[in-house]
Parts: sequence; structure tokens; C-alpha cells
Amino acid sequence: MTSKLTEISIDCADPAVLSRFWCAVLDYVVQDMDDETITIGSPEVPEGRIRRGPVPPVLTFARVPEGKAVKNRVHLDINTTDAEQDEEVRRLLDLGARHADVGQTGDESWVTLADPEGNEFCVLAGRHP
Repeated sequence: MTSKLTEISIDCADPAVLSRFWCAVLDYVVQDMDDETITIGSPEVPEGRIRRGPVPPVLTFARVPEGKAVKNRVHLDINTTDAEQDEEVRRLLDLGARHADVGQTGDESWVTLADPEGNEFCVLAGRHP
């Protein structure tokens, strides 16, 4: 028996802002929401439906009172499906991301960005699942 990754939960100050940003980044849709949390996921896998095989995880944004204080211990790595890395980075910056300095040397094949609340993520080059 094994487990599979189905959900990534992200604490935040404003679930609405982050869910809009990540829906645009990943082409996800809102699947569930209440006053304190918003869950987004692939439009191909409606909430509550079971699908065999690989299923992209949902992201749940939960409102918390405290702000982000240190570098993330876990971050998301994404890659583009239909553009070059530099084009995707420009698109993400236009959506509200910003460059993040986490000690890069400049020789990395990835670009480190932060979402509107400062959560770091990387845009990979050349790795396609």
C-alpha cells in the first residue's frame, strides 16, 4: 500500500488574493471556498470526484493571523507547458510574482520567484513531467 499526494495547504493572510494568483499560474479553478479557506484544483478533476491514475494535487489556502517570517521550508516547483522559461517568468511577474533572493549563485537552471504574499517558488527549465 502507498499514499499519493492530493493536497498542498498554504497558510496565508488573504486566501482570495493567493487563490486568484495560483489559479492564473496553474490554470486551476476554485473548487471549494468558505470564509477562511479556498481550495483550487484542475478543472479536469472536479472536487469530490475520484479519478484513477495521476491527479494533480489541489491547493488549499487557509487564512491565518500570523505573517510569513522566514524562507519556506517547502516550496512549489513549476515548469511551463507551452513557453520558454523566460516567457513564463515574465507572465508570472505580470500576474504579481516578484523575484526572490534565497541565496542563488546565478548558475541555477531555475528562477526563484515569490507569490503576492512572499511564498517562494521556482520556475524550472527543461524538466517536463
